[in-house]
Amino acid sequence: MHSTDARILRGAALPSGLAGIVALVVGLVLAGSKGMLGAALGTITVLAFFTISVVAVSYASKISPQMMFAAAVFSYLTKLLVMFALIAAFKDATAWNPKVFAYTVIALTLVWIGAEIRASLKVKTLYVDPAEDVKTTADRSP
Repeated sequence: MHSTDARILRGAALPSGLAGIVALVVGLVLAGSKGMLGAALGTITVLAFFTISVVAVSYASKISPQMMFAAAVFSYLTKLLVMFALIAAFKDATAWNPKVFAYTVIALTLVWIGAEIRASLKVKTLYVDPAEDVKTTADRSP
């Protein structure tokens, strides 16, 4: 993983984890232990899904820049299918509060996206590979 990708991951995961702790407390206060369990499952889901995406795209960027898009789309589609499977499998579950789970997933997704945008803006990421730019300039010279 590139150091910039690791900084972006930390910059998004830490605020999301803190928001998850807040969600646990809110879930406990509003819906008791079932609410807390729903918030915990929502927090784990969001942190796992987004971390996997960042790692997959970072790994694909080492292979080739073109693979980054494919990795991003594939990880998104995989997350979507897994989420539909989880919803179908646990539609009648009563062990946790599904509303707290849903609101936690929505809130933490928004926190993650905002924090990832903020971290991405703070990290100085090159959008052109300097080594390749030098090679193409050298290839053009007569």
